Amino acid sequence: MQLSTKHLLGIKNLSSQDISLILSTAEQFKEVLQRPVKKVPSLREVTIVNLFYENSTRTRISFELAEKRLSADTINFAASSSSAAKGETLLDTVNNILSMKVDMVVMRHSASGAPHFLAQHIPAAIINAGDGINEHPTQALLDAFSIQEKTGSLSGRKVAIIGDIMHSRVAQSNIYLLKKMGAEVVVCGPPTLIPKHIASALGVSVSYNIKETLAWCDVANVLRIQLERQNQVLFSSLREYNIAYGISRQLLDSLHKEIVIMHPGPINRGVELNSDVADSKQSIILQQVENGVAVRMAVLYLLSGRTAQA
Repeated sequence: MQLSTKHLLGIKNLSSQDISLILSTAEQFKEVLQRPVKKVPSLREVTIVNLFYENSTRTRISFELAEKRLSADTINFAASSSSAAKGETLLDTVNNILSMKVDMVVMRHSASGAPHFLAQHIPAAIINAGDGINEHPTQALLDAFSIQEKTGSLSGRKVAIIGDIMHSRVAQSNIYLLKKMGAEVVVCGPPTLIPKHIASALGVSVSYNIKETLAWCDVANVLRIQLERQNQVLFSSLREYNIAYGISRQLLDSLHKEIVIMHPGPINRGVELNSDVADSKQSIILQQVENGVAVRMAVLYLLSGRTAQA
């Protein structure tokens, strides 16, 4: 089987069959990662450039590790230490890289739509590693893989996405994916951090009550407050946010049910999650990180067009 698209620009344009194929392929690669020898020759002779115009630790390292596990040749590009800092345009930068015969580009950019722009102008396969406040497709895929692994299914699962929905590309990609795969989704947070028309536009329910939301859901995917993307004051203080929407051990214990806690990282401990929740047995945050490598291996492999099995 093959993906219906040459690029991974977002979840919005993927079919449920595409998503299922990526998740099932990721299962195979997760088995590979449990072996003593974790490397496979699946992408030997394939050259991948990691083009990061925005700071990243987890996503960049996860992609680099996935590429190395697949035996690809990799080039790492950081805009802050490149000609981009001297005023070179995005298209010039990429065309210069492509002249070195690059097959795939993994791109993170602060401008929404930047990977889509590239996909229209260059022949290499483009993977969106996060664009502005638009999408972060591989994060949604690894979140879905982690939910499926933990609970057995995505269909019918009740998932709450809690926190700064307004500025989160992770929230948008997760909503697209979960809805396509038959899950129910509620977004929860302060009114100032939830887009006004999200219920009608994306088909989700909206809640402003954290305890009611947690009592409803099977899985809580908790997002950080993205202060760096906010150009105005949207709530009184981080301490007030923690009191109103932070998840504590005491709050979880009051539910009389056990829910799964997720977070895409980095965690602001003591703001959206208290440490005794982030480090608890209900948390699958570290499993998400581990699953990210397998999911990104699956995406790279499927977009490469290689037909040999891993």
